[in-house]
Amino acid sequence: MPKEVFDFYDRTSLKSYNLDKSMQYQLNILGSLDVFTRKHSENVASVVCRICQYLHCTKSFTEYCTICAYLHDIGKQFIPPSILQKHSQLTDEEYEIMKKHTTIGYKICMDDLKLRPYAAGTLYHHEALNGTGYPNALVKKDIPYEGQIIRVADVYDAIVSKRQYKSHVGIIDTLKIIIDDCKPIEHPESYKVPVKDVKIGKNNPVIVRALIKVVLDDTEYEISCVMDYLKDLKKEIKRLSEVEKYDKKRLSSKSEHKQNYYLEGMKCLLISQETVDNYSEVLSSYKNIYKTKTEHIAQLSKEIKIIKKLKV
Repeated sequence: MPKEVFDFYDRTSLKSYNLDKSMQYQLNILGSLDVFTRKHSENVASVVCRICQYLHCTKSFTEYCTICAYLHDIGKQFIPPSILQKHSQLTDEEYEIMKKHTTIGYKICMDDLKLRPYAAGTLYHHEALNGTGYPNALVKKDIPYEGQIIRVADVYDAIVSKRQYKSHVGIIDTLKIIIDDCKPIEHPESYKVPVKDVKIGKNNPVIVRALIKVVLDDTEYEISCVMDYLKDLKKEIKRLSEVEKYDKKRLSSKSEHKQNYYLEGMKCLLISQETVDNYSEVLSSYKNIYKTKTEHIAQLSKEIKIIKKLKV
């Protein structure tokens, strides 16, 4: 029997890109208030969908979980912009207000029959397995699986994305942070909030392993795309290098006839906005890009080796 595959981008199977008017209205308000939150919601939905695939979830649960993820931060539309878009770190008082987006989002969903099926994503995505999460400080047995999945994807995107209030953090360091949160807290007695289960961490290790596979897929795909780009770029460099050869022969030739011959040869090889006067700059730019992209591939390949050695 063929393996069931869920395609996040297939409009016939996923409703989050073909939402009913009620959902579209809510999400449009969210996007108009904070572009970072809207983009974050889309990123989390995509990551959640792919995590579900590696967890071998059913197609129906994957669709449900993905839409929950898309709506998980819908409550932020009622968080004051001064807090939601603050560039510096939140104060304790502001953080308490920010935390209310979970219960606000839950109420929004529960008050709307069309949103109600996806209310779990809003309420549980900040709960932690050891009971240190919010809003209800639940422990593993009381946190729905979709909440556990969305939590991991949410934290991952929140850390790696460039936000208005913090610096970008590398993927490897982000994964290490998420992996560390799978471990029990070393000194629970001195932790900032009560640790209800000292034997486990905040994140589900099985879900984090699936996230790592998603990250590896993304990195390998990026390498593939860059390599395809380099193939095309290499052809352009070769073409312009031929132009350069003609130009050198033209400049060293004493015969006007030969000069014109080489000049016409150059023109035959030039394309688009390239000219006899600017081709050298274009060639130099292409070579620099090629060098930079090659170094980028080497860095990504190095990251893959490191990521594969990470232990959860």
